[in-house]
Amino acid sequence: MAKVRSNLQYNGDFRTLEERLGRRLTFGTAGLRAKMEAGFNRLNRVTIMQASQGLASYLLKNHFQNKQPSIVIGHEHRFNSQIFAEITATIFLLKGFKVYYLSSLTNGNLIPTPLVPFAVDYFQTNGGVMITASHNPAQDNGYKVYWNNGCQIIPPHDLGIAQEIELNLNPIPDCFNFEGVSQSKNNDLLYVKEEILTAYILHLNSKIIKNKLTDLEFIYTPIHGVGLEILSKAVKLLGVKDLKTVASQADPDPYFHTVSFPNPEENGALNLAFNEADLLGIELIIANDPDADRFSAAVKHNGQWRQLTGNEIGYLFADYIYSNYDTTYEKLYFVNSTVSSQMIESMARILEFNYTDTLTGFKWIGNKAIELEQQGFNVAFGYEEAIGFMFEGIHDKDGISAALVFLQMAQGWKDQGTNAIEKLHAGFEKFGYFKEYNSYYIVPDLSLTKQIFDNIRFSSNPFPESIGNYKVTFWRDLTIGYQSNTIDNIPDLPIDPSSQMITVKLSTGNDLEGIRFTIRGSGTEPKLKVYIEAKSETEERSSWLAQSTWDTLKEKWFQPQNTGLIEQGK
Repeated sequence: MAKVRSNLQYNGDFRTLEERLGRRLTFGTAGLRAKMEAGFNRLNRVTIMQASQGLASYLLKNHFQNKQPSIVIGHEHRFNSQIFAEITATIFLLKGFKVYYLSSLTNGNLIPTPLVPFAVDYFQTNGGVMITASHNPAQDNGYKVYWNNGCQIIPPHDLGIAQEIELNLNPIPDCFNFEGVSQSKNNDLLYVKEEILTAYILHLNSKIIKNKLTDLEFIYTPIHGVGLEILSKAVKLLGVKDLKTVASQADPDPYFHTVSFPNPEENGALNLAFNEADLLGIELIIANDPDADRFSAAVKHNGQWRQLTGNEIGYLFADYIYSNYDTTYEKLYFVNSTVSSQMIESMARILEFNYTDTLTGFKWIGNKAIELEQQGFNVAFGYEEAIGFMFEGIHDKDGISAALVFLQMAQGWKDQGTNAIEKLHAGFEKFGYFKEYNSYYIVPDLSLTKQIFDNIRFSSNPFPESIGNYKVTFWRDLTIGYQSNTIDNIPDLPIDPSSQMITVKLSTGNDLEGIRFTIRGSGTEPKLKVYIEAKSETEERSSWLAQSTWDTLKEKWFQPQNTGLIEQGK
């Protein structure tokens, strides 16, 4: 029999063949995320099947309850999301699980990501799976896993699941037969979208809603995602009867046809919202990313649109929650990731409440919140600069809750005769002028990331004394496990040899100034991310220091003209 050759092989594109078939897609703490193509290193029906078989096996090995194991499964609107969710559900049914499927036989099957961790807690399941690639491009999809505590998985579960996947590569009988298996296991397959929507709305009403809107005007865009269905219900709790939306971006669209990149942080993503708001005379825009776990906002200030950064929104939320907190502050805790602003830390120190930072990602923020809650603290707020915000009741980022809190804040500012920008400046005056320069380099060859980090960490011992004109005062490398200011140089955050992450503090020679930056390799995209924050006595000086640090790192470390990194604008 003649060998069947792929078009790639006929065309001599062996590099692409090697990339798709030469290694398996790595299961990590973010689960899986990749392009939807053929190959073991891509997302497709086979790799979804293998991941589900491995995850089911791992959950069964860690199931110690005297009841049937169970799982929550949901999906958003991307290409293949429904079939991936159905394959996942089929395998878990065949493995003896009760499946809480966030779908409805009468009211559609698309849900925002935050409803999966909420449903894990609500039904007390062994875990959850959300089929989503969040704000990635249209050709991508993902397989996001939650543990039984309603948080994204952290080590060692990622390694344990990855090992079980390797042991469960061969398809079990009927694993692709959703219709047949769901009929034979109909008592174990529960369609629960409407129940969870109702429970979630009740949760919002009890935990998030404090005040009604009176005369606040705003416009909303879900950026072709799944946020509109639930936000349109949620804002009724605030008294909003007619939710104004950007019509061309209101409905779920897997092509994301009006944006080049479906992330509200990206340049141009809110241009249509700006235009529509201008036509309507509206001066506030709120936005979710496609799976509605992230939130962004833009305000009209001095006649110009100003999109708030994740750190700015994070401070405004923290200020609002602190100002409206009605019990003792000694039990109050705020949490953010180590790449996010130090302004919350400064706020906590001056106002005397509790604060801590974590590694990057809500898997760390959520699990830290649970740990603190078990010690008797109230973690009322957590956030990450990448426009992710966590509020009481869900241990993950939630763009719907964030939208409702922001609208209540904005109504309060209007009633007081102030606005978001004035509130920010009042915070800067009290806690210090913190300005950021966060961006990234595209990494055309992923092997470059380790090479660049190794060049940085091994160019001096144990770390450089200076970078350009700035003196290094602190160095933490969570890849190799080194921190300059601890006993035995053991880091105060978890070490992860599988990822690249270095945090540095710099001195300008002025005791009232400081610079902190973190560089890390992205776990889900071909990016080298750089997070810079400078503090000074004025906004202009802190902005200049942040920009200067970016330029210095570009010249001394990243050298795109030599390394091949592709610089992205702020």
